Amino acid sequence: MSVQLKRSLVLACGALLTLVSACESQKPKYEGPYAAEVGEAIPMIEKAVGLTFKTPPKVETRSKEQVREFVTKQFTDSLAAHDIAGQESAYKLFGMIPDTLKLQAFLTSLLEEQIVGYYDPHTKVLYVVDGAPKDMVALTITHELVHALQDQYISLDSVQKVRDDNDRQSAAQSVFEGQAVYEQISIMLGGSNIAINLPAGWDRIREMIRENQGSQPIFASAPRTIQETLIFPYLSGAEFYRNYKERKPGSIIYKDMPVSTEQIMHPAAFFLKRDNPTRVVLGTLSNATKEYENDLGEFETRLFLFQQLNDQNEAVRGATGWDGDRYAVVNTPQGQGIVWLTVWDSPVEAGEFFHIARQAVEARYSTKAAKASTDLVKKYSAAGRTLQVSTMEIQGRPVVIYVDIPAGANPNIINPAQVTLRE
Repeated sequence: MSVQLKRSLVLACGALLTLVSACESQKPKYEGPYAAEVGEAIPMIEKAVGLTFKTPPKVETRSKEQVREFVTKQFTDSLAAHDIAGQESAYKLFGMIPDTLKLQAFLTSLLEEQIVGYYDPHTKVLYVVDGAPKDMVALTITHELVHALQDQYISLDSVQKVRDDNDRQSAAQSVFEGQAVYEQISIMLGGSNIAINLPAGWDRIREMIRENQGSQPIFASAPRTIQETLIFPYLSGAEFYRNYKERKPGSIIYKDMPVSTEQIMHPAAFFLKRDNPTRVVLGTLSNATKEYENDLGEFETRLFLFQQLNDQNEAVRGATGWDGDRYAVVNTPQGQGIVWLTVWDSPVEAGEFFHIARQAVEARYSTKAAKASTDLVKKYSAAGRTLQVSTMEIQGRPVVIYVDIPAGANPNIINPAQVTLRE
């Protein structure tokens, strides 16, 4: 789930303070709010990342009211509002969030709860929230200064404005947040390897990130999909960045960015044999009009399966081998629906997803396939909906097409002859 607002969370740092302390270093002079904290952090960040600030970062304070205004503005921008409305419809149709959830309002409250400080790539200013806990301010500044440094070498603003490519945006965000989390903790440890020198190692960091998030009431009440997509860039991103530093010491990651959550989760897909996703163009749709389109990526495909099956092993198995996808929220004469085409690395992996996606439909709707089904097309009718899961080849590639539309609507919305798959 891509959110246009750059989220600024400092994860697990309160707990980490009981385990490690920041190293002392010479403090250059810095004018402005939190001068001591900024002056201490800058040289450590530059050393850790291997880059220097081209221009001094700017730091200002903001009231909680100004933060709410900022968050609200991000979500009410016409493009962002369109994306959020489209994603809300899609995730409801996939059964990944409740039908009653108002996504824009919920995300606004959620981000307000979590923001201690944030870097705004539009204004190039790092903002610290008035009244933020003192023990979190220095940690927040360190984390957000990493983003300020990133923005001087790759435009965060342009990356955040990527349209209709949720998976690519999630991968990029995982690099930015993962690097900030990793280097923030590494600096607290005096620049050492956090997996080796932190008590209990990397697994404990993972646990603390989740514990920290779970302790926040609004986050704790969020649907699983929202929780997991918010945590993913920090947790999986930090693991990816740790791997990157070990495999490519001294390299600048912004020059060769991962382009999918598959590459974030599976090191071999990025570091060994580069597996870039297939780009799916659905082409002209039939029997419906398109309202919104985007992709899920491997990570959210896994979430879709887990949401219905509550079985992590099956969800992972079903999503493994993902090579690209595209969904469209559509309007039919009978109402709103969704169509989704996924591409797979091999017929075996397409077959596994075909089988497990059918299980997800049957679990969600408490139904069984209709007698009119075949080995390659499974049809369902339940809860006033018509569903169809089918598998075939397009351009010699194995694909699975998922359709969920109102009863009475024609399920033949994606025309295989109109679909284009681009390597």
